[in-house]
Amino acid sequence: MQGRTAERDRMDRMLAGARRGMSSALLVGGEAGIGKTALLDYAAERADGMRVLRVEGIESEMELAFGGLHHLFLPVLHVVDRLPGPQAAAMRAICGLTDDAVRDRLTVGLAVLTMLSEIAEEGPLLCLVDDAQWLDQPSVDVFTFAARRLRAEGVVMVFAVRSGARGADVQGLPELLLEGLDRAAAEALLPGLPPYVVDRIIGESQGNPLALIELSAALTPAQREGQLSPLALPEATSRLTSRIQDAFVTQIGRLPEATQVMLGVAAADDTGELPLVLAAAGRLGAAIEDLAPAERSGLVFLSGDVVRFRHPLVRYAAYRGAPLAGRIAAHKALADTLAPSRHAHRRAWHLAAASTGPDEQVADELERVAEWAGSRQAMASASAAYERAAQLTADPQRRARRLICAAQKASDAGQDKRCGALADQVPLPLRAPGTAADFARVRAVVELGYGRPETAGRILLECADLIGPSRPDKLAPLLVDAVHAAFSAGDAGLMTEVGARAPDLLVVGVPGRLFAEETAGALGSLQELVRDSREPGTGFMDRLMTGIYCHVVADHAAAHEMAAASVAHCRDHGIGGWLPTALHLLAQTELALGRHEEASAHAAEGLRLAEYYHLDHRAAHLRAVLATLAAVRGQEEDCRALAQEALDYTRPRDVGRGTADALWALGLLELGLGHAETALELLESAQQQVGHPLLTMLLLPDLVEAAVRAGRPERAAEPTRLLAAWAAAAPGTPLDAPARRCLAMTARDERAEEHFKAAAQLHQGCGDFERARTELLHGEWLRRLRRKIDARDHLREALEVFERLGARPWARRARAELQAAGGSADVTGPVDGRVNRLSPQEREVVRLAATGATNREIATQLFLSPRTVGHHLYRAFPKLGISSRTELAELLAS
Repeated sequence: MQGRTAERDRMDRMLAGARRGMSSALLVGGEAGIGKTALLDYAAERADGMRVLRVEGIESEMELAFGGLHHLFLPVLHVVDRLPGPQAAAMRAICGLTDDAVRDRLTVGLAVLTMLSEIAEEGPLLCLVDDAQWLDQPSVDVFTFAARRLRAEGVVMVFAVRSGARGADVQGLPELLLEGLDRAAAEALLPGLPPYVVDRIIGESQGNPLALIELSAALTPAQREGQLSPLALPEATSRLTSRIQDAFVTQIGRLPEATQVMLGVAAADDTGELPLVLAAAGRLGAAIEDLAPAERSGLVFLSGDVVRFRHPLVRYAAYRGAPLAGRIAAHKALADTLAPSRHAHRRAWHLAAASTGPDEQVADELERVAEWAGSRQAMASASAAYERAAQLTADPQRRARRLICAAQKASDAGQDKRCGALADQVPLPLRAPGTAADFARVRAVVELGYGRPETAGRILLECADLIGPSRPDKLAPLLVDAVHAAFSAGDAGLMTEVGARAPDLLVVGVPGRLFAEETAGALGSLQELVRDSREPGTGFMDRLMTGIYCHVVADHAAAHEMAAASVAHCRDHGIGGWLPTALHLLAQTELALGRHEEASAHAAEGLRLAEYYHLDHRAAHLRAVLATLAAVRGQEEDCRALAQEALDYTRPRDVGRGTADALWALGLLELGLGHAETALELLESAQQQVGHPLLTMLLLPDLVEAAVRAGRPERAAEPTRLLAAWAAAAPGTPLDAPARRCLAMTARDERAEEHFKAAAQLHQGCGDFERARTELLHGEWLRRLRRKIDARDHLREALEVFERLGARPWARRARAELQAAGGSADVTGPVDGRVNRLSPQEREVVRLAATGATNREIATQLFLSPRTVGHHLYRAFPKLGISSRTELAELLAS
C-alpha cells in the first residue's frame, strides 16, 4: 500500500466507527491495477474482531440473478431464520432454498438491510464487494439500497468499481477515486533499477501500481541494467489497461497449451469451484497437473477446493486471449459438466455463450431462466435472459415476443433507456393482437419515461383501436392505461376520446362525462364506481382511477378510502412499482383533508420508493405534494427546491397535472408569505396547464384569495363563479365551504358575513387548515370593519390551528391580526415546542412508534434497519422529556 496513507486512514476511521456501533459505506473507483483490491485487502487485514464477508464480481456471472448476494451471504445463511416473515421468504427464494416467487424487489432490499443488522448484532461487520461492475445488477441494487440506509448497526460496506468498465451501475454512495502514485511511492516499487529505466517505467505506468510491478517484472536482465531501447516498451499513447492486459496475455501465451486450456475454462467458470473446473477441463484433455505452471507463475492461487486468479485482468486476459473456438469449447464443456437439475441457470448461460447461431432449445432454456429471475424480482437479469433468448430465435414473431418481454422487464428494472433500445429491435408487423397490445404498453412506458404522457396515451389508444374486440382481456387494460396517461397530461380531450371507445366501461367513461358537463349523470356513475370498487376482487387500476376521479371532484372521503385501499392492495400483493402512485393519491387526499403529518409521511415514502424504482415521472408528482406541504409550513427553501425539481421534469414533457401542482405549491408559498401579486401569477399559470377547469378546481380558492389580496378583484370573478357553479351542481361536497368563502371575499359587505358564516358551518370534511383559513379571513374582514372584539375569537381559533399544524406563515399572519385586534397571541403549546426539536427522521420514527408499531415494522416502512430505528428513538426520547413508548403515545395525544 505504498503512497496510500490518506486512503488507509479513511478505512481505519470507518472500521473504528463500526466498533463504536456506527455504519458507513464507500465506493472506491479507479482504473484497473490502481490498487482498489489492495485497499480492500488492507481493510480485511485491519478488521480485527470483526466478521468479514467478501464477494468478487466476475464478468461471466453478470446475468446470473442474485449470484453476488448468494455468494456474500453464503457463510451466514442461518441468519435468514431471524428475519421478518416476508423478508425471510424472499431471501430463501432468491437463494434457491425454496421455489416460491418474490412479489416485490423492495422486500429483498429490506431483507438485505435487516440481515446486515442481524449479523452485526453478533459484532461489527465488514462487507467487501470487489469488481462490483461485474456483479449482477439485482445484487448491486439491493446492496446499495442497504448501504445507503445503514446508520447505527456497526456495519462497513466497501465497493470497488473499475472506472469506465461496462457492467452494473453503483449509485448513491460516498466516493473515493484512486489515482496514480506519486514519484516517491512509485520509485519504492522499483528497487535496484537504474534512474533511466525507472523514469521509463514510471512514465509508461502513469503511477499505476500494477503496471509498475508488471512492466518492471517483464524486463529482461539486460533491460534491467539500462539497455532499454525506445521501442522496448509500448507507445505511451496506448491505453494503460491494454498494456497491462497485453503483458498478462504474453505471460499466459508462454505457458504450455494444456495450461492455457485449463486457464480458459477457469476464466469461463463463474464459481471458482476447483472440482468443476477440473472436470470440465478434463473433457478438453487437460488435467490438474496442467495447473502447476500457472500456479508457479503466480497467475492463479489454489486454496482447498477453490481456484482464484491473482487479479481480474489475469482472468480477463486468459479468457479474451483464448481463440474464439477455445472459448466456445470451454463454455460447452462447463455446460456438459453442470447437472441440469442443480445448475439449470448457469448451464443455460454457458450453452448460450457456446451458441453461434439460432438454437430454439437453448432459447427455451433461457426463457425459463428469465421467468425464474422475474419471479424473484431480478428484472434486469430476466431482461438479459429474454434478450439473449431472442437473439437465438429464428422465428420473427417468437423473437418479437421475447424482445417485448425483455423490454418489459427492463422497464420494471428502471432501465427505461434500455427498454427503448429493445423496443426498437422488435420486428414488425406483429400478427398477434395480444403481442401488439404488449408492445404498445412497452412503447407507452418509454414515452412516459422520455417523452410526453399525451403521446403515451395516444399510442395506447391507437393500439386499442387496432386490436378492437378480438382481445377483450387486453382492451380494457389498454384503455385504463391510456386514460391514466391522459390524466397525467391534463388532456381532457384525450380522456373523452378514450371514454368514447368503451362507453359502458365506467372506469374510462366517467371523466369524459364530467368534462362534457354532464355533472349529475357523471356523479351518479362515479358513485356507482365507488360502490363497485368496494367489492372484493376489484382490479387495482379500477380502484386507483376511481380514487383519482373522487379527488378531482373533491369527494375527499371517498378518494381517501380508494387511495388507502389501493395502498393496502400494493402492500399485500407486493406491487412495489405501483405503490408510489397509490401513495401519491393517498397523500393528496390527506392534504385535502388537513391531515398534514400523514400526508407528509406518505408522500415521503412514495418519493423514496419512486427513486428506488427509478420512476422519475411519479417522483415529480410526489415532489409537488411535498412542495405544497413545505409551502403550508413556510419552509421556503424546501418548497422552491422541490417544486423546481418537479418542474424541471414536467415542463419539457408536457406533464400538465404535475406542472400545475408544482406551480400551485409555489403560489401557495407566496400567498402565505404575503406576496399576493406573485401568488396570483403563479396560480393563474397553474390553471392554464390543463385542458379543463375541473382539473384545477381545488386551487381556485387560493387563486381567489390571491386576486383579492393583490387588489385585483376582477381576476377573482371567474374562479369564484366556477366554484359556485360546481357547488350548486354537486351539493354536499367539500368544495361548498371554499366556494362560500370565495363569495364572501368578493361580495359586498352586507352579504359577506352571511357567506363567511355559511362557510364555517360547511367546513366539516375540508380539514382544519381550510377551516382555519376561513376563520382568518373572516377575522381580518371583521377587524377592517373595526369589529375588533368579534374578530378576536375567529383570529384566535385560526392561530391555534395554524400553530398546531406548523403552518408558520399563516400563524404569523393570524398572530399579527390578533394583536392588531387587541388580543393575546401566545398560544404555542409545550408539546409542539418539544416535537420541533426532533429531526425530520426522528419525527417520522416517533410518529409511527406512537401508533404502537414495533421497531421492525417502523424499519420496513421507513426503509431503515431495526437498529437505526432504535437509535432514533434513543435520541428522541430525551428531547421529548420522556423515557418510554407509553409516555410517547400519551405525549402526542395531548
